[in-house]
Amino acid sequence: MTTAPGPLRRWVLAARPRTLPAAMVPVVVGAALVRPASIEWTNSILCLAVALALQIATNYANDYSDGVRGTDEVRVGPFRLTASNLVKAHVVRNAAYLWFAVAGVGGVWLSDRTTWWLIPIGVSAVLAGWYYTGGTRPYGYYGFGELFVFVYFGLVATVGTAYVQHENIPARAWWLGIATGAMACALLEANNLRDVEGDRLVGKRTLAARVGRHAGSWLYLGFIAVVAVGTFGAREPVVGLLAIGAYVPPLRLAFSSKGGRELLPMLKYSAQAQLLIGALLSLAMALNLYWK
Repeated sequence: MTTAPGPLRRWVLAARPRTLPAAMVPVVVGAALVRPASIEWTNSILCLAVALALQIATNYANDYSDGVRGTDEVRVGPFRLTASNLVKAHVVRNAAYLWFAVAGVGGVWLSDRTTWWLIPIGVSAVLAGWYYTGGTRPYGYYGFGELFVFVYFGLVATVGTAYVQHENIPARAWWLGIATGAMACALLEANNLRDVEGDRLVGKRTLAARVGRHAGSWLYLGFIAVVAVGTFGAREPVVGLLAIGAYVPPLRLAFSSKGGRELLPMLKYSAQAQLLIGALLSLAMALNLYWK
């Protein structure tokens, strides 16, 4: 019998730490992008706080919504608070609200320091985070989850962080937003490939569940190709080549495993690859190294 995690650890696990690189990497890349100009550290830290709070809030909201629908009962993935019955559903829901509020406070502060046009973008991000699996017709159940993470944990996070440095958008920000968005999509795809069979049983039609595990593996490869294209477009070809190498372990697992629990390490490998590529991109830009 598996021992239930302690009170603190269960909340940490439900926050899904391996998904947090999706929030961290685009912000760090967006801040480093402005080099050799100075980095606005307060604005950058606020961007990071907002992104992390949104990711944690979305994870708790996902835990709550899937739990009350009963769609987590056949999952093979990480620990879930609501489905475990160790925490009451309304407590998990309120935790999601709390983290959305933290993101909101950080967003208002950032807007006050830069431009109030960030407010409607932030509101849309909160709504997208909740309705991913919440509401009567959650878009995550219809295969649109990748679109959400590409937009908000790619383009918005990267381009937005670059913008709040000096209130202009470098041309390379869009290419890097494409790269970070594709990395976030790969992370989500790694998560959903693992649960294809269970999600189909409960009617959760993620993109992976729609196309099937084999085609989903090719889709994962496609996201990696987009990462490479984005880094090449941003004039970071060396990082682009390294990106392909960093994703070899999860790619091998995607194409060689039979699915289910065999795919559990794929999320970890994808997160590690995302962190490595983000660090290399940030270092290259901080040192002003790019293909001129």
